[in-house]
Amino acid sequence: MPVRRLPSKANLEHLRYQAKDLLRAHAARDAAAAQLLREFHPRFGRATDAEMFAAELKLSDAQLTIAREAGFPSWARLKRHIEKPTLSDQLDLRHHERIEDAIFRRAVELLDSGDAAGLRSYLKAHPKVAQQRVVFEGGNYFRNPTLLEFVAENPVRHGKLPANIVEVTRVILDAGVEPVALNETLMLVATGSVARECGVQLPMIDLLCDYGADAQSAARAAALLGEHEAARALIGRGARIDLPVAAALGLTEDARRLLPAADGLERQLALSMASDFGHAVIVRMLLDAGEGPNRYNPVGGHSHTTPLHQAAGGGHEEVVRLLVERGARLDMKDVLWHGTPADWARYAGKVKIEEYLRGKMGAGSHLLVSDKTGRAPHT
Repeated sequence: MPVRRLPSKANLEHLRYQAKDLLRAHAARDAAAAQLLREFHPRFGRATDAEMFAAELKLSDAQLTIAREAGFPSWARLKRHIEKPTLSDQLDLRHHERIEDAIFRRAVELLDSGDAAGLRSYLKAHPKVAQQRVVFEGGNYFRNPTLLEFVAENPVRHGKLPANIVEVTRVILDAGVEPVALNETLMLVATGSVARECGVQLPMIDLLCDYGADAQSAARAAALLGEHEAARALIGRGARIDLPVAAALGLTEDARRLLPAADGLERQLALSMASDFGHAVIVRMLLDAGEGPNRYNPVGGHSHTTPLHQAAGGGHEEVVRLLVERGARLDMKDVLWHGTPADWARYAGKVKIEEYLRGKMGAGSHLLVSDKTGRAPHT
C-alpha cells in the first residue's frame, strides 16, 4: 500500500484526530481499518479481521499506525519531523538534495554525473562510503539506502540515468557492498521504469546477479508492478516461478501446476495479480479453487484495493464480469481514496466497465472520485 504522504505543512493535531478516528473504526469492525492496521502495524501483519477486532487497540497503537502510514517508524519520529524539521525532512526536495552528509552527497553527485573514474578515486579515498547508509523518512521505500541503491533511479530523482550507468554501478560493486544492498538494488532496478526506459534494466540485472544478487528476491515484485520483461529476465537468472508470478505473467499451465500446493496467501496474491493484468482463465481457476473476491489484496499486493478495483481500473472487462458473477461486492471502497471499483473505472476512463458496474449497483449509485484530501483513486 502506498504511504499517505504528509502535506508540506502537516498538522500534528490533525494526525492525532486521524488516530482517534482509526480507534473508532476499529471498534466499529470496519474492514478498511483492519486492512490499514494489517499493512502498517507490526503486531497485526498476518492477523485476520476477526483476530484484529478481538484485540485491544490503544491510542498508541493507532498513532503508530498513522505514523507508519506516513512513512515514519514511530509517532515520536513523526512528531520530530513536524516540530523540529531538518534538511532530510524537506519532503518536497529530491532525495539526493536531502542528504546531510557532505561526503556521501558528493559520491551521489559523481554517480549522477556518470563520472566513473572520479567515483572510483573518491571511493578509494573514502572507502566507508560504499557501505554507508543514509536515512530518508516520509516515503514508501528507499528509507535507508546505500550508495549502490542510487543507481536505480527508483524513486525517480532526475528521470534519466547516465549513459554509462552500468560502468558506474560496477565501480561501486568493486568497492565492496553488503549482500543485502545487492538484493535491495536488484529490487529497485527490476521494478523501476527509468532503468527500463533508458535501456539498461536488463544489463543491470545481469550485472547485479553476476556479483551475487539473488534473482528470487526481486522476481515477485517485478511481476506485481508490471515489469514483466524484468521478471522474465530474473527467471532466466534462476528465480523460480511461483503461483503469484505465474498469475501475473499469464502462465496458465504453470499456475495450474502450482495451485494445489500454494498456501492461502499465495492464492490471494495470485488472484490480485491475475485480476490486475486481465488473465481471466487464471482468475477463474482461482475462484473455482475457492479463493474469494471480497477481501482486500494482501500486504505487498496493492493491498489498498480488491481484485475488482484492479480489474476495473485496468480495463479488463472479462475479468470484471467474472468477478461480479462470482459475488464480488460493488460497494467496497479502496483504503486510500475511498473509491468503489466503478469509481476506479471512471477515473481510468473505462466507460463501458463503469456503466456495467453502475448498472449492477442500481440507480442509487453515486460518483465518488476523491476523498476529503482531494485525491482521486488510481491504479
